[in-house]
Amino acid sequence: MKSNKIEIKNSKGYTLAAHLELPANQKPNYFAVFAHCFSCTSNLNATRNISRALTAHGFGVVRFDFTGLGRSEGEFSESHFSANVDDLIAVNDYITAHYKTPSLLVGHSLGGAAVIVAASKLENIRAVATIGAPAAVDHVTQHFSHAIDEVADKGEVEVNIGGRPFKVNQEFIQDFSKTDLPTITKNLRKPILIMHAPFDTIVGVDNAQQLYKEAMHPKSFVSLNDADHLLSNSKHSAYAGSMIGEWVKLYLPELENEMLSTEGEAIGGASEFKRKQFYNPDSNQ
Repeated sequence: MKSNKIEIKNSKGYTLAAHLELPANQKPNYFAVFAHCFSCTSNLNATRNISRALTAHGFGVVRFDFTGLGRSEGEFSESHFSANVDDLIAVNDYITAHYKTPSLLVGHSLGGAAVIVAASKLENIRAVATIGAPAAVDHVTQHFSHAIDEVADKGEVEVNIGGRPFKVNQEFIQDFSKTDLPTITKNLRKPILIMHAPFDTIVGVDNAQQLYKEAMHPKSFVSLNDADHLLSNSKHSAYAGSMIGEWVKLYLPELENEMLSTEGEAIGGASEFKRKQFYNPDSNQ
C-alpha cells in the first residue's frame, strides 16, 4: 500500500487536502472516495484502516478533509451538509480528470449521508457503502442543539463538538434541514451497503433500519457487533473495509489485478504512475 498527498480545488476555490491510497502494485482496478465523519478528519484511524483495507481489493482510495477541517482550507461554518456534498463531487471530478473515474463512495456517520446524496448526482458511481450513518441529515444538530437559539440571536457562536471548539452560524444550522435523505435514498436505485454497530450510542442502530427500509434492492446490511461509533478498535475498521471490498465486487466488472509484495521494491509516486499511463481516464482497464 502506498499513500500520496494530493490537493483538490472545490467549487468555492478552497484547496482540499487529500491522500490517495494505492494497492501494493500501484495499479488499482477501481477508485473509491471516502467521506469522513462529522467534525472529524481524513486521518481518523478508522478512515485510514478502511481505505487501506480497500486497496487490498484492487482499489485506489481517496480520503480527504472536508472544507474547514483538517488541512483543508475554509472555515468550519462553511462545512455544512450541502458543502460536504459539493466537496465530494469536486473530488470525484478531480479523480476522473487526473486518474480514473471513481465507481464507489464510502461514508462514515454524516459522511455516509453525504455519499448517498452525492451518488444520486453522479452517474459514474455504481455503489455506495455507509458506516454508522444517520437516517436524517438534521440528526447531527443534536451536537449543538443548546446553541441554536443563541445563534439566532447573535448570528455566530462557538460550540464544543467532541471536545473541540467550532464556530457555527445560521446558514450552517439551517442547511441541515434542507435535505430529504429518506426520499433520496429511496430514489437512489444503486447498490447500497449499510453498516452499523448495534450499540452505537451516537447514531442509534434504528437509523440503519430506516435507511435499509427506504433503500431499494440490491441492498445489504452488515452488523458491526460491539464496535463504537468511531470504530475506535482497529479490528472493526479493518473488518468494515474488507467487507466493503468483498461486497462491491458483485457490482463492478471483474478485472485482474495481482497484488505485489513491496518488500525490497522501490515504489514510485503517483506522478510516475500517471506518467506511465496506468491511470487513463478514457480506459476501463
